[in-house]
Amino acid sequence: FKLILLAFEQWATIRIEKGAPKESVLKNSASVGIIQRDESPMEKGLSGLRGRDFELSDVFYFSKKGLEAIVEDEVTQRFSSEELVSWNLLTRTNINFQYISPRLTVVWVLGVIVRYCILLPLRVTLAFIGISLLVIGTTLVGQLADSSLKNRLSELVHLTCCRICVRALSGTIHYHNKQYRPQKGGICVANHTSPIDVLILATDGCYAMVGQVHGGLMGIIQRAMVKACPHVWFERSEMKDRHLVTQRLKEHIADKKKLPILIFPEGTCINNTSVMMFKKGSFEIGGTIHPVAIKYNPQFGDAFWNSSKYNMVSYLLRMMTSWAIVCDVWYMPPMTREEGEDAVQFANRVKSAIAIQGGLTELPWDGGLKRAKVKDTFREEQQKNYSKMLVGNGSFNSESD
Repeated sequence: FKLILLAFEQWATIRIEKGAPKESVLKNSASVGIIQRDESPMEKGLSGLRGRDFELSDVFYFSKKGLEAIVEDEVTQRFSSEELVSWNLLTRTNINFQYISPRLTVVWVLGVIVRYCILLPLRVTLAFIGISLLVIGTTLVGQLADSSLKNRLSELVHLTCCRICVRALSGTIHYHNKQYRPQKGGICVANHTSPIDVLILATDGCYAMVGQVHGGLMGIIQRAMVKACPHVWFERSEMKDRHLVTQRLKEHIADKKKLPILIFPEGTCINNTSVMMFKKGSFEIGGTIHPVAIKYNPQFGDAFWNSSKYNMVSYLLRMMTSWAIVCDVWYMPPMTREEGEDAVQFANRVKSAIAIQGGLTELPWDGGLKRAKVKDTFREEQQKNYSKMLVGNGSFNSESD
């Protein structure tokens, strides 16, 4: 199925490029960017304009950086679907693939019929069965007293239902380095693209999950799951919830018989191209960290969840009308905090390892910028660096530029 689909995609892309060569100029723009940036630090960028004294020409440097951010900043573009290198027969909205011909239109219409009239009903049926069994099964298991039997039944229910739900998405998952699968009593951290990241990992093993409280369908599933397994759901805006989560995590990893904890330290979904700042809280509680890199193949479907644009039901409908969900999962060697290393440094080291393994771009920015404005401290830090350059009595921190 995948080989046939890839052959059609290649044929369609070639037809588009032949029929509309001018529109294919921007091919690969998503990977190389539409502007060429000067990544040199502030100190080097300004040194070519003047000596140490202030000059009005300094304004041009800051204006240039501001215009670059307006045209194409490296943060907000990570919160929208990644651009495609070749047309996947799912959409014509990509600027590179707007050429229309009768044969391409016929192929696209046939694809719509296959996806909506054949695949969608089957997938909805499987999803309904999987979610229903998960809610009913975890509710029933939750009535049992804590024992090894309850744990085994909980794991069986979670594994079975997650595998059914992955089938509902026509999921094809390639697991690498299975010898490094997270062990009990450890903490599994992974990059976050979609809520189905949980399904992808839970298909190959059981986890105690930590995450944001949701409403709607996701909320129903969360409340059912926590009855059978010690998952931790919290409200990010509540400070008391944060302290409670930290305490719960410390108690959890102290028991080496409990399932590994699954955490997504970015705190939000990123569009399958990058890894953004890991929150340090997951790395302050101690224990062994098991990094996992997840990378989806956008040729078969866009797994990214833009939660500000789609609710959970709409998102799942988009997934079920895609061709398939194809992804690679890399289990990585366990990592521990080194002597003299603080939580932030440890988090950055783990993030770098995941980015390298998954072929993702590593960014220092907080994923919270998806819904919040940039903190004033970021602007003030740049102002302080510039002031230090002028007075000549401070060192410049090139990493903060």
